[in-house]
Amino acid sequence: MKARRIKAGVTALALAASVGLATVGTAASSSAAGGWCSGVKIAAFPGGPQGGVFAINVYNGQVQAAKDLGATVKYYWSNWDPSVMTTQLKEAVASKPNGIAGIVGLVGDASAGPIIADAFKKGIIVANANSGLPIVTPKYAAEGMGYVGATNYKAGVDLANEAINRGKLAKGGTSFVWGLKGAAGDRAQRTIGIIDALEKAGIKVVYQEIDQATNTTPASGVPTFVGVMAKNPEIKSVFLDHGGLTATAEAYLKGASIKAGGVYVAGFDMSPAVGTAIKSGYLSLIIDQQEWLQGYLPILQVCLTAKFKFSGLDINTAGGFVDKANVDAIIPLAAKLIR
Repeated sequence: MKARRIKAGVTALALAASVGLATVGTAASSSAAGGWCSGVKIAAFPGGPQGGVFAINVYNGQVQAAKDLGATVKYYWSNWDPSVMTTQLKEAVASKPNGIAGIVGLVGDASAGPIIADAFKKGIIVANANSGLPIVTPKYAAEGMGYVGATNYKAGVDLANEAINRGKLAKGGTSFVWGLKGAAGDRAQRTIGIIDALEKAGIKVVYQEIDQATNTTPASGVPTFVGVMAKNPEIKSVFLDHGGLTATAEAYLKGASIKAGGVYVAGFDMSPAVGTAIKSGYLSLIIDQQEWLQGYLPILQVCLTAKFKFSGLDINTAGGFVDKANVDAIIPLAAKLIR
């Protein structure tokens, strides 16, 4: 059997009816008695840090899935640190759950491959989200390994092209890209996609890698942003390839004494802070990955495979953009940490 690619919106319509929404990120485990997936134990990876932007929405989706389906779920927060995630993956496999679900692809194929091979050898289903594992996933698709998230390179290209069109970014201009080009595996492709699209349009790129401190705590990156903007006053647009950094856009611009609308700022992922920044003009455009689905659907994948032997599903969650024209419709859902 081959992994099936379906639209996230169609998939969502097929989900079991929800009975409530989780909005806090403190539980060590969750489950609901009597669901059709009861008895299935899952190690869930929402990313991190605990309660942080993006990760909290993934976690809420995982909690809701456990509540709807009846699975017993334990959570592992990695602080977006690949070394921590690698250690946690090994610990999760050693705990002998029925499945592992969530953001495990950040470590890349080389690191994840042996761990995932060991998991499937022991009968543990792995359902990945957010960052693809293009080498590992096809090997185990028939056994239930799927992917929920963006096609990362395409998402980067799409964001850049949309920003070029909406922001009227001109050939010969300069953009600042703050990203993760040095990340393991597929995650780097999103940053590369942004850069490729900008350079194809004749726009010069000033690039800065996101360090681990800023990756974990985006507010710590204010001095870096201020320094880059001061050194390159010709910058007319900024691309923040990270949900947490995107949510901190207003603080970055204020730190650099840049007024709302002074530069065109594009980034990733919806959150309450992103909604506020779009409304105030400090943030111009985001591509919405619908991270709640990146939590819910991998749990569902494990349950479907564990109970009914379904093969892995390949689901793209990053199909839309948010700016001032449509942000009002999303803000109430962002406040509930669903979008």
